Amino acid sequence: RAAPSPPEPGSETVVSQLRAVAQFLRRALPLCQAHTVEFYTRGLWEQLVALSPETVLEALSGAGLLRQQQRPLEEAAGTFSNVFCENSQKLVNVQFFALAAKYHSLPSLEVCTPLEQMLEALSGKQHKRCEIKTEKFMNDKKSHEVEMMSKLIDSIANFCGIKQVIDLGSGKGYLSSFLSMQYNLKVYGIDSSNTNTYGANERNRKLKKYWRAYQSRPRANVRGQVLEEPKDRAVQDEMKCRANINEKLLSTNNSLLSQDQMASSDSIPLEITGAFTDSAVLKTSKQTETHLVAQTQSDGNKLSENAFSLLNFLPADAVEAVSSSKYNMELCEEEKEQRKMASIKAKASKSNDSNIYLPLTSYITAETELRDIITDLEDCIMVGLHTCGDLAPNTLRIFTAKPEIKAVCSVGCCYHLLTEEFENQKDCSLGLWGFPMCRYLKEEGWCCGRNARMSACLALERVAVSQVLPTESLFYRAVLQVIIEECYGVVKSDRHVGKIFSKSSSFVDYVRKSLKKLELDESKLPDSGIMDYYEKYKHRMNELEAFNMLKVVLASCIEVLLLLDRLCYLKEKDNIAWSGLVKLFDPVKSPRCYAVVALKK
Repeated sequence: RAAPSPPEPGSETVVSQLRAVAQFLRRALPLCQAHTVEFYTRGLWEQLVALSPETVLEALSGAGLLRQQQRPLEEAAGTFSNVFCENSQKLVNVQFFALAAKYHSLPSLEVCTPLEQMLEALSGKQHKRCEIKTEKFMNDKKSHEVEMMSKLIDSIANFCGIKQVIDLGSGKGYLSSFLSMQYNLKVYGIDSSNTNTYGANERNRKLKKYWRAYQSRPRANVRGQVLEEPKDRAVQDEMKCRANINEKLLSTNNSLLSQDQMASSDSIPLEITGAFTDSAVLKTSKQTETHLVAQTQSDGNKLSENAFSLLNFLPADAVEAVSSSKYNMELCEEEKEQRKMASIKAKASKSNDSNIYLPLTSYITAETELRDIITDLEDCIMVGLHTCGDLAPNTLRIFTAKPEIKAVCSVGCCYHLLTEEFENQKDCSLGLWGFPMCRYLKEEGWCCGRNARMSACLALERVAVSQVLPTESLFYRAVLQVIIEECYGVVKSDRHVGKIFSKSSSFVDYVRKSLKKLELDESKLPDSGIMDYYEKYKHRMNELEAFNMLKVVLASCIEVLLLLDRLCYLKEKDNIAWSGLVKLFDPVKSPRCYAVVALKK
């Protein structure tokens, strides 16, 4: 097939933009490589910023940030060299800093393909479908993500002429179940967590209940109204079959009712789903159902494979979990792995056209052999909605390596969990790392660092519409670090404080709970001593707030670096017909909103 018609940024363009972003970040990245826990102990404000916190907050908070985002990019020309001091490397101009960050954001770099353009280019014959109301069983954020992403996945699948989907990191199956039910795609959802696979089963159990209620809702009465003729051929086929079945049921039931002298002169309305509304008919239909099995079975087999039926979409054993947890015997690791794979194969082989969603439990790496998990692997599209850490880059590696995978649509998240080749110079052994992927950044030995990757997860758009950062909790943790180092001499610890702030009634309570969790002797500090630290740093809380606003502004640039690295990797492959970045979601609802999309030649 020919490549889609949306304009595709060329390889040279993508590499050029990647170079520009990398050059800017070389100067700006120290702001994000520092951890806010060490803000006071390392004097980060004095070390990295040559401005007052009030100046930064005025420029970046609320309306100030919106003004910076709305400034024309033409003002950026020749200003980037004035953002940082050449000698001290400190930030000296916050307005130019915000403008430079905007200049190096994805919308400004013009390397993204609009979703509408992509859908238009891929669109073929669109079939009318009964829309599933996702808000019935998902929250607003997940509903938005699933609806938008599944629309693109279905368009790609139709364009490529494929029906099989592999959903990596499928979690509780939100995307997988929607693709199977709404678009009649055969989906394998693979997740490494048994808990998530169990959740997928539970969720589909609830979907069964939802669909039964949906299908049996009151329809038009036969006596006075004409049912709307379905436009979809699959629906027509099923309704014709169901009408035949209902006629037989009605005929037999009327006969029995006559024998029992229970017949009524009123006609009996039929539902589209074949259920009867009259209570007496409901009772007698149960008695005759057994006798009609042989007759109705042949009619049922005539249903189109695309028929709109809950029983076709969600058979009783369609979502049976695949897990090796039941093997509790003392086995060697090799035997355990063999039994696990045998179980996966057995479950996968049971899947057929009616079992169109099968969640599997397996840990996926770049070297995973999919045929060991999916025995009926065929031409398919590989997808991932907010795949964590290295799973996103590994999805792209599997896509380029496996000939059966014809397309990919991947939205990554949890950048802080990525492995970096050049982060630990003592461990630069050969292997497949999460970052970098492309040749240019590999040759440059590029490293972001975990703190910078953590900053890439911040949501500029949410902050810009006044959904503020949790400054007080960050302040508590930063002052706690001062106490730990000065009073206990502990600079680094393997233990983590965790989410204690929300469980604390005051700063004193927060410190005492934290010391207990860190296994430090809290009796060394009286309450008055703890409050002395609080009072000492309270007036400097605005420094921490301003510093975090700088990190928020820079966050999108770090994400751009990671995404362009993945796109460049695809551009380097000879078997790719089209590759690009597509903005799928509203960034306020879902900050990780960009999908890496590619189709093979």
